[in-house]
Amino acid sequence: MAQFVNILRGDTAPGFIQRSTINPRFVFDTTAGRYLVLCFFGSARDPKTRAFLKEISGWTDIFDDTFATVFPITADRQDELQKRLPTAPPAHRCILDYDLSVSRAYGSAPVDTAPTEKQVQLQTCWIVLDPGMRVLKRIPIGPDINHTAELKAYLKSLPPPDSFAGVEIMAPVLFLPNVFEPELCQKLIDLYQTSGGTESGFMREENGKTVLRHDHSHKRRRDHIIEDDALCKELQGRVRRRIVPQIHKAYQFNVTRMERYIVSCYSQDEKGHFRAHRDNTTKGTAHRRFAVSINLNSEFEGGEISFPEYGSRSFKPPPGGAVVFSCSLLHAVSPVTKGQRYAFLPFLYDDAAAEIRRKNNTFLSEEVGSYRG
Repeated sequence: MAQFVNILRGDTAPGFIQRSTINPRFVFDTTAGRYLVLCFFGSARDPKTRAFLKEISGWTDIFDDTFATVFPITADRQDELQKRLPTAPPAHRCILDYDLSVSRAYGSAPVDTAPTEKQVQLQTCWIVLDPGMRVLKRIPIGPDINHTAELKAYLKSLPPPDSFAGVEIMAPVLFLPNVFEPELCQKLIDLYQTSGGTESGFMREENGKTVLRHDHSHKRRRDHIIEDDALCKELQGRVRRRIVPQIHKAYQFNVTRMERYIVSCYSQDEKGHFRAHRDNTTKGTAHRRFAVSINLNSEFEGGEISFPEYGSRSFKPPPGGAVVFSCSLLHAVSPVTKGQRYAFLPFLYDDAAAEIRRKNNTFLSEEVGSYRG
């Protein structure tokens, strides 16, 4: 007898990376911060299935990418080849789950089903997730069930995403003023303005290697690498005295290592920003434990850090102040709309993570470079 994963209300939703109709490597858990609706319909060869897929594409008051986003998930290659998938607005992202990895994780396909099997017993259903990516509801899809009406009524009953928990919730971050003195902040800003910055990219996993990529729609920032050893030690000392003890108190974690000595600039001229991401999702970044964002100035608008899984509230530390958070938290930097935001942005980890970093050298591309310890 086929065995299925039993997805229940309150469960943490499985993350996945899968091809979609608009993205060859769609990272699902970057969409947190709104209600997420997964539609495991199996195949669109049935006219009734195509009809309800067309129906939900008209729910633009619900699926608007702010309140909710829907993900129709097909397991049938012919849906794509025969163009049976609806051409939908941006808040619809069709997932091409031909290997059934997503369907197995969410209990739509049996756990031991191979993607090469011709006859697969699927449990078609809707699964609704809250903005923090936890399961809210499962609604079966069947020929005698008015499932779209039930889904629409349920979604209409939900509160705005910011209040999905019933109260305003706080992202599990540390907000620490007075990490850097004003003089040190100005020293770092002067260094950037004298030396300038180079375009900053981001890490991505491709063909088993961690590679450096640039995409202005995802990230726009310039960085200056600090090469003065004395200044690096000065900065390290501030972090050791003023941040490390707070991390130990709050998270019972002993920081022993620090990565990346850079002064960064998010500029109004370039609409500097960084879309929602996590900092430890590749082999080259898996060792990172905590991210630190220390503002060096305040004369800018926008450029605030937010944590979509915990609401839309954003954070702007005063000059010399820091936001410290786990690298596994989804976070974003809003576009700078006025001025320039200067910041010091290191990562912190420990000796055990350093060994992970060393072992992962073999997975790094040449432009990323190897870790020497």
